[in-house]
Amino acid sequence: MDSEQFQLILQSAWASVPALLVGARLTIGFALAAMVLGLPLGLIVTLLRLYAPGPVRGLATLYVSFIRGTPLLVQIFVIYYGLPSFGITLSPVVGGVLALTLNAAAYLSETIRAAILSIPRGQHEAAYSLGLSRAETMRLIILPQAARVALPSLGNSLIGLVKDTSLVSVITVVELLRSAQLVIARTFEPFGPYLAAALIYWAMSSALEVVQRRLERRFARGD
Repeated sequence: MDSEQFQLILQSAWASVPALLVGARLTIGFALAAMVLGLPLGLIVTLLRLYAPGPVRGLATLYVSFIRGTPLLVQIFVIYYGLPSFGITLSPVVGGVLALTLNAAAYLSETIRAAILSIPRGQHEAAYSLGLSRAETMRLIILPQAARVALPSLGNSLIGLVKDTSLVSVITVVELLRSAQLVIARTFEPFGPYLAAALIYWAMSSALEVVQRRLERRFARGD
């Protein structure tokens, strides 16, 4: 590659940045929506797996096993292209958010479950001896401590969601990757836009890592 070709690639990458930044906003929106919706759903699934009666516990475990055992891309196809067979038609945005949320909830439930189980059983018993109910014990004693344990994994999950949003481009959602593909369709120069998209993904992930480390230090000071 000579200097002229390299300069053309850089110019192509720079010219694609405005369009990519528009797509990046949707990427962040998808990731945050999936995290905000997936976290409470993951907590519910965790509590069902730990405390629900046998059949309900089995269904929650089956859900987690299915989601973790199948590719996210297949789940997106099932929701967006499969549900219309049952009369349920979703827009690309809703279908993408739903797929990411269901996927995130399964993985987050494993993180939350491990964090809850890491709290010594004696703390449950001490809370019960003070007259707290199981719900009060979980809300006031166990979950605050489990949140500190789970924080690094939750941060990693959010970073993973930022990258996973690239898969919703297959259902025509114009997020970051799809924006790069549209630029390439106009310019017929793939390397520059893809390089710019990769750098933007890296920048977003790095920013989230900084926030994660600061939160971890803040929680650590609570020790």
